[in-house]
Amino acid sequence: MAYLPARSNAKPMQALIVSADGFEDSELRIPLLGLKEEGIAVDVASIRQGRIRGKHGYEIEVDRRLEEIRSEDYDLLVLPGGHAPAMLRKQGAALEIARTFMAANKLVAAICHGPQILVSAGVMRGRRATCFHAVADELRDAGALYEDREVVIDGNLITARHPADLPAFMRETIKRIRAPARAGAARS
Repeated sequence: MAYLPARSNAKPMQALIVSADGFEDSELRIPLLGLKEEGIAVDVASIRQGRIRGKHGYEIEVDRRLEEIRSEDYDLLVLPGGHAPAMLRKQGAALEIARTFMAANKLVAAICHGPQILVSAGVMRGRRATCFHAVADELRDAGALYEDREVVIDGNLITARHPADLPAFMRETIKRIRAPARAGAARS
């Protein structure tokens, strides 16, 4: 089942990556590059403008502050892990973005500590998910059905445990992104 709205050729698909200082470098960089390779426009949003820096030194320019984000402008939300989610889960704007995406049944892809934002947003009850092992009890306490697998898909939600799971995480995310195009071709 497709979780992204069908798009006309006039408007490209838009993805939003929400992160902050201390992100796990590969968990932001690989989705960013992979989505761009698929022809998807990607914005990075954070607490402040400027550059954010990963745990291992990767830096990325922030396109928008969290408060500037209109969730209806995006088709996909990516939540990388690392230390960034611990800061972001205290930001009302980040939690509202997560709630809005989940309520609209838009694709949400969270890896490692990224699901902590979803926990704080209160959207995990009854959802199947995975995360970094140190966050598993928190996920369970939020009412999620934790699974220790490389990638877990539950409707519009894709979750993965850690950087080693990035190939499966990206494979499943890209599969969901391509699904509307296949569905449209099948109807023609």
